[in-house]
Amino acid sequence: MSFPLPHALRSLTPHVHAWLPDGHATWGMANCVVVTGRGAGPGPGTALLVDTPYTAGMTRQLQRLIAGLGNGHADDNEGGGPVVRTVVNTHGNGDHSYGNALFPGADVIATDANGEHLCAEPEPAVLAGLVAAADPATPMGAYMRRHFARYGDFGGVTPLHPNRTFSGELDLDVDGVAVRLVEVGPAHTAGDLIVHLPQEGVVCAGDVVFNEDHPVHWAGPLESVHAACERILECDPRVVVPGHGPVMTPADVRRYADYLLDLREVIHRGHTAGRPLPVLAADLVAADPYPQWGLGERMAILAAVEYRALDGATDRADLVALVGLAAGFAAGADAPDGNGPEKAEAPQGAAADGTAAAGGAGS
Repeated sequence: MSFPLPHALRSLTPHVHAWLPDGHATWGMANCVVVTGRGAGPGPGTALLVDTPYTAGMTRQLQRLIAGLGNGHADDNEGGGPVVRTVVNTHGNGDHSYGNALFPGADVIATDANGEHLCAEPEPAVLAGLVAAADPATPMGAYMRRHFARYGDFGGVTPLHPNRTFSGELDLDVDGVAVRLVEVGPAHTAGDLIVHLPQEGVVCAGDVVFNEDHPVHWAGPLESVHAACERILECDPRVVVPGHGPVMTPADVRRYADYLLDLREVIHRGHTAGRPLPVLAADLVAADPYPQWGLGERMAILAAVEYRALDGATDRADLVALVGLAAGFAAGADAPDGNGPEKAEAPQGAAADGTAAAGGAGS
C-alpha cells in the first residue's frame, strides 16, 4: 500500500472513536467506528466495531489503534485494549467488510437482505483478478488501476460473511452503551443498516451518506436513499459518521439529502422525455453542481440505477458494467479536450445500464 493511513482514532465521545482515512476522490477508503463499553472491571473491555477496512494491512493498522484505546499506546497491540466481540457491517461492499476475517472470534452482524447484495459483490480474490487483468490502455482498465491497484493483493483476505442477521431493528448493549441497529435498505445496497448510539448522540450512516465525494448507490432508487437519510435525521444525532469522508452535522446530511432529490428530479425529467441514458448522464456530469466534490462520474451510475428502477428492471445489475460506465466519463474528463460524453460508453459486452450478466464490483 502506498497511501497514508490514520495514525490515531478520532474521539467522538469517550466511548466512540472513528477511523477516518483520507479517501477524497478515490474509492475504497471507508470509515469505521469503534464503540467501547462503560464497564470498569479488571481486564480488557469489550468493543463493537462498525465496518472493517478493505485490506488485511489496513485492518491490522486499525487493530493497533483499537489496542491503544486501553492504555494510550497505539503501537502496543498487547496492552489491555478492548476486545472486539461484535462486528457490524452496515452493508456488503468489500471496503466495509473484507477485514471481517481478522476478527475470527467476533459475531458479525448484518441485515437479512444483505445476503442479496453479497450475491453480486466480488470476493477478494475475484477483485484481485479484475485489477490484475485490467488493461490500462482502456478507460475501464485505467480506472481500475487508478482506484483499486493501490490496495495491493485483495486475494490475501479470506471472506468472513455475517453469522447473525436480522430484519427491522436490533438492540445491542456494549458494556452499558446502547446500540440500535436500524435496517434502512434497499438504499445504497439491498441490505443497508445504520447504527444509532442514542446515549452518545452518534449515527453511523454507512454508505447511505457520502461526504465531499459524489455518492455511488447500487440499489436505490434515489427516493429510497433519501428516505434512509430521513431515518438518520429522525434519530436526532449530534454527529453523523458517513461511509466515506469527514464526520457531518445533521445540517450537512440535510443538504446531502436535498442533493439526492434534486438529482432525482433531473433524471426523472430526462427519462420522461425519452433521453438515452448516456446522453442524460453526460449532461449530469457536465453540469456537476458540486465540482469541489470528487468522482463526479459517479452521477452516471446514479442515473443508470434510477433508469433501471423507472424501467421496472428486476434482474440484478452488473456492478462492473456500472463502474465501466463511470470510467468512460472519467476518461473523457481527463482527455485534453475534456470530451466526456463521446467517451462515456459501457465496456465491451456490457449494456450502458449495467445489465450485463457476469461479474460485480463494490465500493
